[in-house]
Amino acid sequence: MAYNEIETADRSKIRDVQTQRLRQTVSNAYENVPFYREQMDEMGVHPDDIETVDDITKLPTTTKENFRDEYPDGLFAVDHSKIRRIHASSGTTGKPKIVAYTEDDLDAWKEAMARSLAAAGVTEDDLVQNAYGYGLFTGGAGLQQGAETLGAALLPIGGGDTEKQVEMMTDLGSDALACTPSYSLYIAEHVEDRGMDPTKLPISTVIFGAEPCTDPMRDEIERRLDVNGIDLYGLSEIVGPGVSIECHEAQDGLHVWEDRFYPEVVDPATGEPVEEGKEGELVLTTLSKDALPVLRYRTGDMTTLNYDSCECGRTMVRMDNVTGRTDDLLIVRGINLYPSQIEDTILEIDDVAPHYRIDLYEKDNLDVIELTVEQADDAERGRDQLEEVVAERLDAVLAFTPDSLDIVHSGSIARTEVGKVQRVYDHR
Repeated sequence: MAYNEIETADRSKIRDVQTQRLRQTVSNAYENVPFYREQMDEMGVHPDDIETVDDITKLPTTTKENFRDEYPDGLFAVDHSKIRRIHASSGTTGKPKIVAYTEDDLDAWKEAMARSLAAAGVTEDDLVQNAYGYGLFTGGAGLQQGAETLGAALLPIGGGDTEKQVEMMTDLGSDALACTPSYSLYIAEHVEDRGMDPTKLPISTVIFGAEPCTDPMRDEIERRLDVNGIDLYGLSEIVGPGVSIECHEAQDGLHVWEDRFYPEVVDPATGEPVEEGKEGELVLTTLSKDALPVLRYRTGDMTTLNYDSCECGRTMVRMDNVTGRTDDLLIVRGINLYPSQIEDTILEIDDVAPHYRIDLYEKDNLDVIELTVEQADDAERGRDQLEEVVAERLDAVLAFTPDSLDIVHSGSIARTEVGKVQRVYDHR
């Protein structure tokens, strides 16, 4: 059942809401953010030129570099006296991307997260165990306010301390677990190492986000924990978690709450819109943010948009699982690869554990890629035989052969209890 009637509204009504809110957003950005006013003036675009949502392509795009160039508050559209909360991205290089919220912005975020949790199948009778990090990261706070707005009980345990996670989950009977996909598997592994069966844990749903998750990885999460795995998408620059989510009825793409976040897909090289159903870079525009209106943000995430009807009854567009990031693209001897493609390929193989790492080096002016893959605990094939199978599969599916392929025993690759898992190590 939809949390908000707009989720199942006729497309014409959704479009009317988008047009009205886009015009308000553009006016706010132009009048109160010098960066956008300068960009639009250079392009010869005025807010009055935005008559319908179709005119969105007339607007300038925003990049993560713009956020960093305008650090800390150059993109804010309101005085500090009107700001009620500030978060920041978890960027690993340079200045973080600072984001701000008014009281109305927080209310809109709470509503988006409440409808996201409802779409995941969470009800007001459930206990949600929130294992996302708190602090400047938007994950923990976003999940908490969504659960409380929905009326569900919340266990704000945060990330890490896996022994305590399992203890509280078991003793309190948590119904849903919210965390990164890699951490849900870490919990399963932790339970197995103690001679217990992770499928006996009380949780029935894992809501995972903050990292890409391929279908084989989701299948592994669902199998190891005997749960329904729901993919949640969001990013701090737009709002945080709650931009889109899979519905539990179909689990076939993530419904974008497009009355609040307008999605486009563009060619990452040219920035031009691609044909409907074609893969490209996701571009998002906020439609209900006052403190930080963001126009056509280049997310760097590769996906497609699907406007076909969904069996859940929601009419909001669905985005496919993110297949990779434009800045994660690996180009090795003329072959373009995303780490998620490698993951998707190797996890289809029996006897492979859902843990791997990619190391990139430069030798003699050539890029070299080394791939390390874990063998599953219950593998029937030996490491030498499995290495041959993995190499053949990579060549057949991706036309790719790593310079070095190493199959290692289960548990050999470092795990992450807190934060996002690192898969790629670039030593170049």
